[in-house]
Amino acid sequence: MNTRTSRGKNTESPAVHEIKEAHVQEIQQITQTLAQITNLSEEAVKPHLDAMLEELVKSQERPFYETATPEEWVKAFREWADSHRRDTPLLSDYAVSRAGIYEDEEF
Repeated sequence: MNTRTSRGKNTESPAVHEIKEAHVQEIQQITQTLAQITNLSEEAVKPHLDAMLEELVKSQERPFYETATPEEWVKAFREWADSHRRDTPLLSDYAVSRAGIYEDEEF
């Protein structure tokens, strides 16, 4: 997940923000250690650490199919359906018939 907007400002999730506030010293130690190991500045390491925290928090979240209400499912399905092109030509009745699908097989 990208933690930066087009203007370069951080847009971290609330969960990551809570983690960073609760573990200021630990995150500072990790940042310093990574900077030493990689020979990069702490400012260069921070965006990578932020992205890693976002991914770790995201991996702990329950997936949509476990938490969605019926209304959310309907909304998501309609958005998905609306995202498809509407000018695609339809298949003929023959193309979707058994004979059309299994044209080469003998019955």
